[in-house]
Amino acid sequence: MKRRGTPEADLQRAVVVALRFALPKGAIVHHCANEVTEAGPRGAKRQAILVGMGVHAGFADLIVLCEGRVLFLELKSLKGQLSPSQEAFRDAAQAQGFGWVLVRSLDDALGALADHGFTSRVVSHDTFQRTDAALVRRTAP
Repeated sequence: MKRRGTPEADLQRAVVVALRFALPKGAIVHHCANEVTEAGPRGAKRQAILVGMGVHAGFADLIVLCEGRVLFLELKSLKGQLSPSQEAFRDAAQAQGFGWVLVRSLDDALGALADHGFTSRVVSHDTFQRTDAALVRRTAP
């Protein structure tokens, strides 16, 4: 049996690990399982129960809570497209002043932290290069 590719799930696992490392202790990275993948009447019944319990169509894959900031991350493969409900959620979240980012790579996720003012324990490779260049210029005769 050939294993079906799961690029978005693989990306999400990598992003969660990276964010837990990058963010300060006490930060929360949470995934809300907001859909049932089981086909048929049983899956439809379970989905209806979840909707009644407050599941929101289009809710982002991850929510990051840290130091009074909120950031929603929607993870997609390189070819993945937002559904209409995901676009509606994005628009509603941004209209309320929350950060929302479409993430297609680990770099996108880490960049989103910096772009939205999150404290991070990770310093980008770019920063090291700029710092090294500045040190070379300062110490050169």
